[in-house]
Amino acid sequence: MHTSAPGLDILHDGHRTRLKWHRLRLTLSAPLFSAETMALGFSLGASMELDLRVRGDGGFVVLHDADLEGETNGHGPVRAASADDLRQLAMKAGGTPPILSEDLARMLTTAHPQALLQFDMKDDLATIGEGGLSHLVEHFGSADRSIIVSAGDLDLIVAIGHRLPDLARGIDPTDKLLELLHARGPAAVEAELRSDLQGPTQPDTIYLSWPLVLKASAQGLDLISLCHAHGCKVDAWTFNLQNAETGFSDEEWAHFSALMALKPDQVTTDEAPATERAWAARMVF
Repeated sequence: MHTSAPGLDILHDGHRTRLKWHRLRLTLSAPLFSAETMALGFSLGASMELDLRVRGDGGFVVLHDADLEGETNGHGPVRAASADDLRQLAMKAGGTPPILSEDLARMLTTAHPQALLQFDMKDDLATIGEGGLSHLVEHFGSADRSIIVSAGDLDLIVAIGHRLPDLARGIDPTDKLLELLHARGPAAVEAELRSDLQGPTQPDTIYLSWPLVLKASAQGLDLISLCHAHGCKVDAWTFNLQNAETGFSDEEWAHFSALMALKPDQVTTDEAPATERAWAARMVF
């Protein structure tokens, strides 16, 4: 299980499934949002994900929480902090300064052609406002091939689509689809997902939790095939091995191999290299 693996993808039955580096890390024990890991991913052509919060000056910073106390040694709401304020802080995990959107724009110029960076927007449209939208256009308008943007606020996705029409967009209807599956069954889930696929967000990628994908499949509904029929890719999130050293347990293998048989385009994981190694080890036998 110690064979070197970059954690980029899995090839199975003629289909390539990318392994997306969740929150810019390659192991669960690594610090969140590492600029070093992002630089590595850019050099290898990896798929990666980070969270963005809007700053007080209209720019963005790579953080998940709304308050600085959660991930940095600072205090107060992120949206009240300026770029200069944030450059004086350190991440609790790793001790490095938080990554600003200006840093992202600069690093994206070095990206491998196959590299893909997901911006998961943690604020809504009202919070981001015109200043934030203009900042995105100014700093990322020429990097659209390397970026996909996602958000819980669908109005924000639509607004970004209007300002940056060539930027790929993604949506995550997992919570409502799970509720529908439990309450009304697979037919209701299919109708709702079809509506999302044809909706105003015009998504490139649909983010679905892997348990939802397998639960729907067990009831006769192939969510991945449905998305593919509408020209959309599927990211199945977030699959992490309980033991990265020993690989898949029998239960994990049953779940992961069933997921791979449905041919997702991407799997989100905090253990990409270990997952690639574990797959290769199982496929030997």
